[in-house]
Amino acid sequence: MDLRKIKKLIDLLEESNLAELEIKEGEEVVRLSRVPKGNITVAAPAAVHMPAPLPAAAPALAAAPAESAVASSNLPAGHVVKAPMVGTFYASASPGAPAFVKVGQQVKAGETLGIIEAMKMFNQIEAEVGGTVQAILVDNGQPVEFDQPMFVIA
Repeated sequence: MDLRKIKKLIDLLEESNLAELEIKEGEEVVRLSRVPKGNITVAAPAAVHMPAPLPAAAPALAAAPAESAVASSNLPAGHVVKAPMVGTFYASASPGAPAFVKVGQQVKAGETLGIIEAMKMFNQIEAEVGGTVQAILVDNGQPVEFDQPMFVIA
């Protein structure tokens, strides 16, 4: 079948409400199909095979949780506000603007503490409780991980 005919068939399929088109010409068969507009198809991710860590690496892996436990025990007393997502933390709305909060500042529940940028979306991090900001645990422009402590409010 001629390439020009196939292009015309593609145009015909795009102009119509058809989801599938099959043309037989002698022994040649051309079958075109498409997903109707508005439908979303999701491909299931393939299973990921993680190789077992080498025995020499095991002590280093075991030390990491202990270090994070020590870091969390060094936090001042109070309510810990943790990162709800992975992204980049910003202390102010724009580079020249003052920070949303400073250590020692009084905040109310729902007040903005900072912003996390994730996938070009800016998400406000709000105080979950009212009180005084005891500690700011992340720096402006620093990447944050999910559930990473960011602020302590007492």
